[in-house]
Amino acid sequence: MNFEHFVELLRACYETRDDQLRREHGRSLPFQDAVFDRWERARRLGFGDGVSIYNSAAVFGDVRVGRNTWIGPNTLLDGSGGGLEIGAFCSISAGVQIYTHDTVLWALSAGVLPRAQAPVRIGDCVYVGSQSIIAAGVTIGVRCVVAANTFVNDDVPDRTVVGGSPGRRIGEVIGEADQVRILFDAKPESPA
Repeated sequence: MNFEHFVELLRACYETRDDQLRREHGRSLPFQDAVFDRWERARRLGFGDGVSIYNSAAVFGDVRVGRNTWIGPNTLLDGSGGGLEIGAFCSISAGVQIYTHDTVLWALSAGVLPRAQAPVRIGDCVYVGSQSIIAAGVTIGVRCVVAANTFVNDDVPDRTVVGGSPGRRIGEVIGEADQVRILFDAKPESPA
């Protein structure tokens, strides 16, 4: 089989799958996310039962994920600096980056200082919004929300909603099960 024939077969495979996904789920995905099974990848990585991880997600080092967690496309899960643990029933949205190391001081010191390393822990029932970044050494408690585009560089207590860059408390999660809801902090009044 020559290269051109191989490319034609790949294209036909993708187009068939893309047609199926659009018909059944109203979505069209890039080749790798359309063709490869998200649940099978999670099983191969040793993640918990019911975990889904897109093929476009990058996984480095020691990463552990609890059951029924969804990991979106184009995410980066870095467990190379001490381990990354994500709890059960979490949503890690598209484009999220979670780091267990950084090379800031290494770069600034012209390689004299080592890279910083520290584990990251994310509790059960946590939502991490799209394009958020979680820095090395952070612990996020249970039932927390990280708003989209948030830079989390400090620990987040249980049932806390954080947003911004750097992330700060903007609300809390109250209730359980079908009674759970988000209560945002009061906005300061504008000066008159």
